[in-house]
Amino acid sequence: MPSNQSEPNLDRIDQYRLFQRIASCGSFSLAADQLGLPRPTVSTALQQLERRLGTRLLHRTTRRVSLTPDGDALLERVQSLLEELDDLEQRFKPAATSLSGRLRVDVPSRIARRLLAPAMPGLLQAHPGLSIDLGSSDRMVDLAQEGIDCALRVGQVRGAGLVARPLGHFTLINCASPAYLTVHGEPTEPADLAGHFAVHYLSTSGVRASRWEWQQDGEEHSMPVAGRVSANNVESYIALALAGLGLIQVPAFDVREHLEQGDLVEVMPRYRPAPMPVHLVVQGRQHLSRRVRAFAQWVETVLQSHLDAA
Repeated sequence: MPSNQSEPNLDRIDQYRLFQRIASCGSFSLAADQLGLPRPTVSTALQQLERRLGTRLLHRTTRRVSLTPDGDALLERVQSLLEELDDLEQRFKPAATSLSGRLRVDVPSRIARRLLAPAMPGLLQAHPGLSIDLGSSDRMVDLAQEGIDCALRVGQVRGAGLVARPLGHFTLINCASPAYLTVHGEPTEPADLAGHFAVHYLSTSGVRASRWEWQQDGEEHSMPVAGRVSANNVESYIALALAGLGLIQVPAFDVREHLEQGDLVEVMPRYRPAPMPVHLVVQGRQHLSRRVRAFAQWVETVLQSHLDAA
């Protein structure tokens, strides 16, 4: 996309790219910010495209834009066209298998720090022209609003217009610190939890998960467990368990070192929660670029030893 702000005339392909970004963001201003273009340039280029095609592509309001029927039909064709163009250009570059350009991704903070960041030099060495914006948080990002190409989601996928590629499942275990177990005793079955405390987890929506979950005879069960502390991210959640403040249910990979070192102990191994699904998600209308497909394959390879089969 040209970045010369003094020149509002974008070529035909760039106008299609711009139209695609506006449709994805639902906003001229957001599209302009993400593409590094002035707002007037974006508006002018879209008007030029509509004049050339002889139809209105977007409904404009003061807060948001939406697709007209013609805009909806065009977007479907444009996304396929732009993806084929990107693939064609990549094929004839000197390193035919190398990727280039910027990829914006978002992954949970623990997975980013413990698994993906240490492995990322290998990805960038294989694709010297590729750059990664790695967002890491435990909140549910809005891919379209924040210009994210893809995100790694652990748990159920929620959000309108998202398409999810299953990668596998994380095994969840129950654990506590030796100090906690010394004071409260070790539970051996869910019935024992009446005399125990759990560290509760606050979801990104602010809802506190206070129920203890487990699988038994192929069925899922849950019950409330008392708790004195809550956390809204996994780092703090595990830290509170290490401090002896309660039982937690957590992906096994997240606490492997703590288990090996004896800082945490698995309890009730016969009553583990259901495995937690892991997905790579993209906006439903977004045609998967080679960059996203390659990133998905790389993530799957990095996570392979930590995942159960999809």
